[in-house]
Amino acid sequence: MGYYLADNIYPKWATIVKTIREPRTPKKQYFAMKQEACKKDVERAFGALQSRFAIVAGPVHFWSKDVLHDIITTCIILHNMIIEDEHNLTGPIQVAREAPSSDVELVVDENTQFQEFIARHKQIRNKDAHIALRNVLIEHLWDQYTNSNV
Repeated sequence: MGYYLADNIYPKWATIVKTIREPRTPKKQYFAMKQEACKKDVERAFGALQSRFAIVAGPVHFWSKDVLHDIITTCIILHNMIIEDEHNLTGPIQVAREAPSSDVELVVDENTQFQEFIARHKQIRNKDAHIALRNVLIEHLWDQYTNSNV
């Protein structure tokens, strides 16, 4: 399950990992430092995408993970192309072409999709899962970065 790095104002959900306040152990101190740096990087990058692409700023409740991955990847690629193009002010101007319309796949059984959404929503709001996943993440990062040359 994916997760978001967040401040302490957010609820204890399985998909939200909060900053550790007043870390008492070396593992938690190290994790808190790394987490703050990563959170700032992610917020800055995602803010840039949200300001440029409306599709990233909207709700994504009923989209599949693969579709979300494709959307974010596409937005990142387009963002990088725009940045690269802005640096090349002397380059040739190309005439814009109209993109073909994309077909949207309709859901046949909305009731099943809604029930799956409710089940995922309950899983996300599980406070015990939040604590367990946070602890596993701390252990993983501790093992990864203390055993490397960083």
